[in-house]
Amino acid sequence: MTDGKQWFGHPRGLATLFFTEMWERFSYYGMRAILLLYMVAPATSGGLGLTTERGASIYGWYTMGVYAMSIPGGWIADKFLGLYRSVLLGGVIIALGHFSMASSSQQMFFVGLILIVIGTGLLKPNVSGIVGTLYDRDDKRRDAGFSIFYMGINLGAFISPLICGPLAQRVNWHWGFAAAGFGMTIGVIQYVLGRRHIAEGLARHAAERTEEARVEAEHRVTFTPQEWRRISVIGILFVFSMLFWGAFEQAGSSLNLFADRLTRLDFAGINFPSSTFQSVQPMFVIIFSPIFALLWLRLGSREPSSPTKFAFGLLLVGLSFLLLVPGAAIAQKYGIRVSPMWLIGVYLLQTWGELCLSPVGLSMVTKLSPPKIVGLMMGVWFLSLALGNKLGGYAAGFFDRLPLPTLFGAVAATTLAAGLILVTLVKPIKRLMGGVH
Repeated sequence: MTDGKQWFGHPRGLATLFFTEMWERFSYYGMRAILLLYMVAPATSGGLGLTTERGASIYGWYTMGVYAMSIPGGWIADKFLGLYRSVLLGGVIIALGHFSMASSSQQMFFVGLILIVIGTGLLKPNVSGIVGTLYDRDDKRRDAGFSIFYMGINLGAFISPLICGPLAQRVNWHWGFAAAGFGMTIGVIQYVLGRRHIAEGLARHAAERTEEARVEAEHRVTFTPQEWRRISVIGILFVFSMLFWGAFEQAGSSLNLFADRLTRLDFAGINFPSSTFQSVQPMFVIIFSPIFALLWLRLGSREPSSPTKFAFGLLLVGLSFLLLVPGAAIAQKYGIRVSPMWLIGVYLLQTWGELCLSPVGLSMVTKLSPPKIVGLMMGVWFLSLALGNKLGGYAAGFFDRLPLPTLFGAVAATTLAAGLILVTLVKPIKRLMGGVH
């Protein structure tokens, strides 16, 4: 049972999960900040010496894999291990994967990628599922709680490139991978020590599943029509989520290459490695997460619905790529490195879009899913991120083959069109949600 203490007005278990996810994301984003750069770096500088197209393809398959594995990860949690043990095992496997990449062996590098894919599949959907168990279904703090949880994700994502990036680019690539492994190790230890704070929520979740099983056994009840309508909403927004992440997740691929090759790597007389840009977006999330969480609470009954927030997210990420088109044109036309402010502006708009869509999506899945399959449905939701990451990696493969204004303009047009289409679908989607906001 929990000790009854609150954390910023939320259940104390939110702190445990906040720091668990913070360290997991430290390991993931620290490694992601240097992954493609390492693969395309010449062998003489310690990299793998791959072409941009080949490196982007591997990057896309890898980032797709870490989210696609959320489906079997959620199923394993629902059927066998439970939420707590799935997260614990996943964290251990992720740490082993990062330490494998710290080896100078190319074979161990790919073994490490596979281990991280497996471990993330176990941890990612289920730690979000545990957050949902901290709140009753009608608890109005739920969306705000997920926004705070999301700030933990981005705190780890902000810190890690500042540590893993310089270690990798200025000392040794493998030191950067090792630092990511140490971060995940800290996260596992913290998770185990904080178990008592999430015990009550886990017990309530188990009781709900037991009661559902009893009712089904006695009355042969399947999912009700209303539950199927709510599940269909997850399916509809899945498509729009995939398109959003296809644009957004180019931060680690095409935008990372733009930073490394076409952006000035100095500010106010200070020189910095290109991987440092990977900290800009999570820094903005840390700044704006509490503002957005407070905004949703203050709006009360006027708070936009989940589909409306999704549309805002798509429109904002589309505008971010539209903003970059002239910057890319200047860089390629004159063969110069452009101001860092282009990318900073892009990341600011993307952050606002991310805060409208990502934490809201996590909260929505826990509200719309029947309790006994919440882990599986969270895994299905993360499949939208998987496919989005693959789209992002595919697009990055054109970095050396297309004029960048054309590439970034196509991304902008796709996401802006999707956002406008979703605006027209908000009312019918809200009817399917059956009272869930």
